[in-house]
Amino acid sequence: MKTRVATRAVPVPTSGDRTEEAPLRASAVVFDVASKRFCFVSCDTLIIPEDVLASAAPEIVRQAAVSFENLLICATHTHHAPSTIDILGFKRDKTFCDHLAKAIIQSAVAAARVLDNPRTAPDKAQAELAFAETQEATVGMNSRYLLKDGSIGWYAYAWEDVVRPTGPYDPDLAVLAFRRPAGELAGLIFNHSVHNIGSLSPNVWSPAFYGLTARELERRLGATTIFLPGAFGSTHNTSEFGCTPNPRAVSTRECVHRLTAAVEHGLRLSRPLAQGPVKAIKRPFKYRVRRFDEAKEAATVKSWGEKYAPDVAEALQRDFHEMRVIMGPLQGREQQAWLQTIRLGDVALVGVPGELFASLGLEIRRRSPFRWTYLVGLANGTLGYIGDRAGYELGGYQLWAGQHSLTEPGTGETLVDQAVAMLGEL
Repeated sequence: MKTRVATRAVPVPTSGDRTEEAPLRASAVVFDVASKRFCFVSCDTLIIPEDVLASAAPEIVRQAAVSFENLLICATHTHHAPSTIDILGFKRDKTFCDHLAKAIIQSAVAAARVLDNPRTAPDKAQAELAFAETQEATVGMNSRYLLKDGSIGWYAYAWEDVVRPTGPYDPDLAVLAFRRPAGELAGLIFNHSVHNIGSLSPNVWSPAFYGLTARELERRLGATTIFLPGAFGSTHNTSEFGCTPNPRAVSTRECVHRLTAAVEHGLRLSRPLAQGPVKAIKRPFKYRVRRFDEAKEAATVKSWGEKYAPDVAEALQRDFHEMRVIMGPLQGREQQAWLQTIRLGDVALVGVPGELFASLGLEIRRRSPFRWTYLVGLANGTLGYIGDRAGYELGGYQLWAGQHSLTEPGTGETLVDQAVAMLGEL
């Protein structure tokens, strides 16, 4: 697939209270294909706040000449960046969020200006878009474990109490590569579906293991590399999480090594995408804020905290109570987020506004009319965890009532249906 492409990565300044093992960035790829312009921006942050998106997106549309439908902005969900949330004891870093908004705009606009500069020789911007699907099945796992007491594990349990995972894990890894006519790499995108937790050193700012993989690929290949997270809401990497040593653990350093190898393998397998239709649809997705039984939710958090994390049980109860107080007046209210589908020939992307469970992501992929379909999580906003009905019945931290879990049971299945319908329109 013939394109014109430019990339730009802009650092997002952080406070000086921690060192950076690698800079946090907003990284953009802007490409023109079949008389349409697309822009993907991936940000090294836990989530992108709604006000940041609301300020950045219109400026990119205006200054980078990209339509709103063709603009995708997502977070990598690194857990090692300054806070962009005000929940669970975290306090939002306003200065960092301000820098983030500016970096998102700057990355996209700077890349677009390269394409729009009349002095840019056509052959310097031209590229061919290639694609491959490969796998990395050893760095992740479905982390919603059923424990012997019937509860769902969070971060503090004995490994011998684990019975089984309660859902699937998606190991497929997509690679989209832009190559110049002479063969050099002009930009690289990869997509995989695991929570982005894990730095090389403790107490540092870090893009986490996926962002570190992107940096390693840039070092080796010489082209800006962008990570798009998949349907990762129920999956984590295999390394130690909380105080639960995993006998199958893979260290952060080893995760980076294995993912780098998997992406490079995908590059070797990649073949040019055939010219075909390109199109995007971005539509409102309507959902309802979940209703909940306050006494039951309070008892659930209290019981879990006292058994598994007694040292912080009172703080957990307080934090979750505060979230439920905020959610209380909103129960049952209809709200709106954005759902996006993008077609690039035979490849489709689905931008989901949250941390979708792997089972739901795989259902979209199974029902998609496209040969290759990939989910992009935390795209254009966030609803927090989006679980399947079975997950709500099982419970567990991800689906306790709170601002991290806004939606009522059935929302995930509704989202799947709408995404599949939008893919059909493409």
